[in-house]
Amino acid sequence: MLHLISDELKHHAPFTAIGAVSGIIIMLVISLANILPEVNRVSETVFYVLHPLHVTFSAIVITSLYRKYKPGTIWQAVLVGYIISVSMATLSDSLIPYLGEAALSLPQRELHIGFLEEWWLVNPAAFLGILISFIRPATKFPHSAHVLISTWASLFHFIMALGATVTAVQFVIIFVFLFLAVWIPCCLSDIALPLVVVGRQLPHEH
Repeated sequence: MLHLISDELKHHAPFTAIGAVSGIIIMLVISLANILPEVNRVSETVFYVLHPLHVTFSAIVITSLYRKYKPGTIWQAVLVGYIISVSMATLSDSLIPYLGEAALSLPQRELHIGFLEEWWLVNPAAFLGILISFIRPATKFPHSAHVLISTWASLFHFIMALGATVTAVQFVIIFVFLFLAVWIPCCLSDIALPLVVVGRQLPHEH
């Protein structure tokens, strides 16, 4: 199981790096266009579009993967899909970015725990993903899509915390935290944790 998880992390690293680069490009365009204060004002709204979307995609993959190897366990699948998607999306989009913001001492840093602060939006998003997985189960395309969405959700969590400018050092550190915020939680949520819950040695999914 440990070998499987490490192998999946290794194979996902290049794609995760591409996602992190896309986030830095978006931030660079915003910075060069001198519209960071304007984007900062709408960044919370953008975050609460991307974060629930991330939760939905994650729930689709997790529940589909669980049901693939444990068919018929409906309530267990719902529970696993909800808990892993919400917890890992929170780690990815909020907690790890907040650690980066704290490391940079960004002026407007906050945690923004979606399933508590905007419970009426984030929790239904998880159940929507679970429902979709029962209607049309999938493990590959939703995973790829949600890696990018997770990167951009983490990015706008950073933008919420920024001041009026971004320094070169901040760009580098934000890139590192964007990579970590997607690489570890997304691979855990979509691959490792469902396989651990299933409790069997399974073939590679992606």
